[in-house]
Amino acid sequence: MPYQTLKGGRVPIRMWTDPDTVEDVALEQLQNVSSLPWIEGLAVMPDVHYGKGATVGSVIAMRDAVSPAAVGVDIGCGMTAAKSSLTVEDLPDDLALLRHKLERAIPVGRGSHKDPVDPSGLPGLKERGWYDFWKRFDDLHPAVRGRLGRARAQMGSLGGGNHFVELCADDDGSIWLVLHSGSRNIGNELAEHHVEAARKLPHNQDLPDKDLAVFLAGTAKMEAYRRDLFWAQDYARRNRAVMAAIAQDVVTRYFGAKRCTWGEVISCHHNYVAEETYDGVELLVTRKGAIRAGRGDLGIIPGSMATGTYIVRGLGNESSYNSASHGAGRRMSRNKARKAFTVEDLIQQTAGVECRKDGGVLDEIPGAYKDLEAVIEAQSDLVEVVAHLRQLICIKG
Repeated sequence: MPYQTLKGGRVPIRMWTDPDTVEDVALEQLQNVSSLPWIEGLAVMPDVHYGKGATVGSVIAMRDAVSPAAVGVDIGCGMTAAKSSLTVEDLPDDLALLRHKLERAIPVGRGSHKDPVDPSGLPGLKERGWYDFWKRFDDLHPAVRGRLGRARAQMGSLGGGNHFVELCADDDGSIWLVLHSGSRNIGNELAEHHVEAARKLPHNQDLPDKDLAVFLAGTAKMEAYRRDLFWAQDYARRNRAVMAAIAQDVVTRYFGAKRCTWGEVISCHHNYVAEETYDGVELLVTRKGAIRAGRGDLGIIPGSMATGTYIVRGLGNESSYNSASHGAGRRMSRNKARKAFTVEDLIQQTAGVECRKDGGVLDEIPGAYKDLEAVIEAQSDLVEVVAHLRQLICIKG
């Protein structure tokens, strides 16, 4: 569908959804973003909903400025997927054992590995500059210098909330690994320090929302944030790569190396900042709950625990700053979901999926999310569908 345009403060708000379906608080957030002095453009994805700092499902293009709260506290959060040689005919009728093997191999929730994972022992990860990556830890914000041990132990761990590890089947019956995670505690701590620092700067005192406080190009605080931001984004990508390698190893051992091989790994951030140029202008593009969808870019758009996932290819639509949605998007808050649904509802809505079916994940029930099919349809000018996947195993923290 073509986008709709709302009048904004300094720039129009381009929306790939019906504005009448968006919460008032989210529309207010978008108006605040569109009024920032440094804003160059704002695109809103069909999974849009209210978020802390900036609206989830928004693409914020600014010149010479970036807002750390708009990026969010899970810097570099995103998706990874890989197709296997397995098919649904290879799977046992009961997937509980395989699920438990994956859960034992990958720490979830607040968990971490007892001993840090050695990437050199995992397929495809040995030559990825790990020494230089960890060496850069010493350059991060002084407040996190004592967190190196935790950061190493959490490398290759899932976290909680909407993060997950899944085995899925596409419409042809091929089995995929899909996972969703970010920069764990170290990304959160770095973000919190910089958000607080930005709020105190004089040029941010008259903003309509202090959560939109920015750092300005050419300042020491901006350079410090960019250093920590890009390191945390790298951590998040590496975290997913390590988890994917661990999960692939578990599945391969379960079925045997002769039966199970793996294809190309697809990876995409959906909470991050990128340096991009549009109409000859260098911009800092913040995707808060959005993936890059440049022409030919492969991306991953999940729904919820039992509503499927789409592998997509970007069409390179510059009206959206080459972006697309990061998922289905929530239609109700976690608190509302806990009040609106029961465990029996969760059991019913996740029928056929090997997963947790208890009160600890009730806020992740499929009914708390928007309709994934409608979200995909609304961005037909942003991405084309490559594959449609349905969940068989879903692991959450």
